[in-house]
Amino acid sequence: MKTLQILFTSMKLIKPLKILTFTFSLVGATFTFAQEDSALGALITDRPDATESSTAMPKGFLQIETGTFYESFEENNIKTEDFTYNTMLMRYGLLDNLELRLGYNYTNSKTRFNGNEIESVTSFSPLLIGFKTSINEEKGIMPEIGFLGHLYLPFSVNKEIRPKNTGVDFRFAFSHTLSEKSSLSYNLGAAWENDNAQAAYLYSVSYGYSFNNKIGAYIEFYGDLPENNKANHLWDTGLTYLISNNFQLDATIGSSLTKGQDILISAGFSFRIPKS
Repeated sequence: MKTLQILFTSMKLIKPLKILTFTFSLVGATFTFAQEDSALGALITDRPDATESSTAMPKGFLQIETGTFYESFEENNIKTEDFTYNTMLMRYGLLDNLELRLGYNYTNSKTRFNGNEIESVTSFSPLLIGFKTSINEEKGIMPEIGFLGHLYLPFSVNKEIRPKNTGVDFRFAFSHTLSEKSSLSYNLGAAWENDNAQAAYLYSVSYGYSFNNKIGAYIEFYGDLPENNKANHLWDTGLTYLISNNFQLDATIGSSLTKGQDILISAGFSFRIPKS
């Protein structure tokens, strides 16, 4: 109950709500163009789970994936809370097997000691630019394989917390169709944070199940193994609801298996804009 009270209090901040209002207005303006496309099929998203899909965007299509999330962690009477108001990812199909990616988060981070706030910072995250490409189609026991990489440019971050260097990550994404209703996806990769020269090796495994052609669910385990620190292991689970082939809602809850996250709550939506 205390977590929900914090969540609703954070949502009263005016400036982040303006960003959400703009985002929902954008959805309203584009939803009329995002009608059923039976030939193309339902959209494939990179949210809400941490596992990236192995499928690149179709050529000429733009897809926007956004949402909010709250996470907290408390240790030794010090509690950190992050409320991310906008997790924007834009994906554009440049070629038949190549998409361009642009993204950013807008987050309010708070630190409390014995219940008293000692620091609060609101900022955009480093601007993400990247790509995804398809390497191999699924054939029998061979999975569909994709590859994606990103740069994290620090200029979009507030000066007082701005990293000095550009961050980098890459992943190989794999997908297996297990049956008409279930699938298995997993990622392997590495990341170099903006001001950390040491690599953190990334992994994720996600099992998805479709109850019908509208409602799906997943459960996922993911984490990273830094070269100079302890490994972080987390889990989450969630639901997706397909309003149309081009519009999907999602909700997620999760936590960590090791120290680092007490709770994660997330909700969002994704929509695809056809070429026409």
